[in-house]
Amino acid sequence: MEGTAAVCSWQQCDPDNLTEYPYYRHLMSLEVRAAIEGAREAGVMEVLVNDSHASMRNVLWNELPQDVRMIYGNRKPYSMTQGLTPDFSAAFFTGYHAPAGERDGTLEHTYTPSTIYNVRVNGTRCSEATLNAALAGSCGVPVVLITGDETTVEFTKSQLPWVTGVAVKRSIGKFGVDSLSPEAARKAIREGAATAIERLTQARPFTFAPPLTLEIDFVLTEQADFVELIPGFERTGGRSVRFQHDDFANLFRAFVAAFRLGGAANQR
Repeated sequence: MEGTAAVCSWQQCDPDNLTEYPYYRHLMSLEVRAAIEGAREAGVMEVLVNDSHASMRNVLWNELPQDVRMIYGNRKPYSMTQGLTPDFSAAFFTGYHAPAGERDGTLEHTYTPSTIYNVRVNGTRCSEATLNAALAGSCGVPVVLITGDETTVEFTKSQLPWVTGVAVKRSIGKFGVDSLSPEAARKAIREGAATAIERLTQARPFTFAPPLTLEIDFVLTEQADFVELIPGFERTGGRSVRFQHDDFANLFRAFVAAFRLGGAANQR
């Protein structure tokens, strides 16, 4: 949701906010629909949506085509990538944001801003798009579209150069944006989605070569205290841990377990 046109504050993305959130939830839902419409214009028949923001109960059903399936709700084992299988031809990432620490990225963070400071796989700094694309890649599925601010699009294209990027806004620091209108953003997303499908033969799955090493730097040392209790995790510093495996799906599940358990350390 952070990468939706005009969004620039946590309040707009917070389901507990009863003033701004309902409106921006509507805008996010319409951007998802625009991506679906563009894909269908290019010949796509079946679509599965995985709601992946906050509570993961955000996208409005009545804003989507009636024949679309949607994975709804949180605590999913594969989180934002739940439902990905080798049966899919491509993945779209809509409303994405820049990784934690990226300059001029609207509401930049990586999965959970109160817990994760930085994530690397095989030494490569990862955004949410990087991690999720690698899980898709482990299924043989290429990511072909990303929408969000300019910083997010540029970061993702540096790692997935074949992806079609739709920048709906330019970030001014973390909490300011120079945005397209919601209507113009949806038009751009619809056109970008169609282009992404038309260029599908040029895309390829994004993968990391095994052996795989996951490194997580937490915001607080007590988060690393909790996560090093998980079998397979090794403490490497005051707020850092490492996990190794040859299978990315297992590595990803370990990451999900780590940020969830690490988040439990925030309760005092």
